Amino acid sequence: MGRKTKLPDFDSLWDYDHPGATERRFRELLPAALDSRDLTYLSQLLTQISRAEGLQRKFQDAHMTLDRVQKALEKTDDRTRVRYLLERGRVFNSSGKQDDARPLFLEALDLAVKSKDDSYAVDAAHMMAIVETAEKQLQWNLKALDLAENSAEEKARKWRGSIYNNLGWTYFEQQQYEESLLMFEKALEFQQQQSDPSRIMIAKWCVAKTLRMMDHTEEALEMQRDLYEQYQAAGKRSGYVYEEIAECMTVMGQEQEAQGWFAAAYEELSKDPRLANEQDRLNRLKELGKIDS
Repeated sequence: MGRKTKLPDFDSLWDYDHPGATERRFRELLPAALDSRDLTYLSQLLTQISRAEGLQRKFQDAHMTLDRVQKALEKTDDRTRVRYLLERGRVFNSSGKQDDARPLFLEALDLAVKSKDDSYAVDAAHMMAIVETAEKQLQWNLKALDLAENSAEEKARKWRGSIYNNLGWTYFEQQQYEESLLMFEKALEFQQQQSDPSRIMIAKWCVAKTLRMMDHTEEALEMQRDLYEQYQAAGKRSGYVYEEIAECMTVMGQEQEAQGWFAAAYEELSKDPRLANEQDRLNRLKELGKIDS
């Protein structure tokens, strides 16, 4: 009977902000996946379990999960191999081993292009941009954008928002704020078309941060305050918004008021695994928030 049951679309269960909960949801599907004897489905599910583990910085576990997939690759298909390569590369990248990640992303890109699996080709190109040096990031992001914009596949075209965002950050890090703002505004426009409230808020945050860097501090602060209200209304907290409000206030000479926002930012962001490698940033928030150790 198990083999006749339609297996769930596990990709739709992703919540990148809560990888632990996502991993648990994925693991709940494992018995049915094993029972189905659909090795391709099982292997692809395991690649996503590995990704969830990696996002929780459980790198050894993630590699062990991928070792299971690797053993089955000969009996699966090109897409499974591409997904395996992508996730193995992501684990290496997240654990600071970019040199190990790079050839895996290149192989994934090559295979995805050959098998006309556009969305994974875009994913691989965008990961190449992440692992490459600053001077090569731009060309890889533009390559990813080209693949996304010229694809007939809706899933591939949906990558445009992320790539506009990545291009925005590439320009931002090069202090090319005009170009950065243009890309972040394109990302915002894209997300508004997609009508995803959380992604719209992130895109607005990027625009506002860039405006602050361009000395449009009052406009930036107004946008961040609006975002604060939106997060509050949704019952959510965003340390990133608190941090930007504090930074804007500091620029405007409101250090006293900024202190509470820095403290609130530290409280939230010190728990965020994505900032595990940004200790200087966290220390600064702690110091400006006047938080005792």
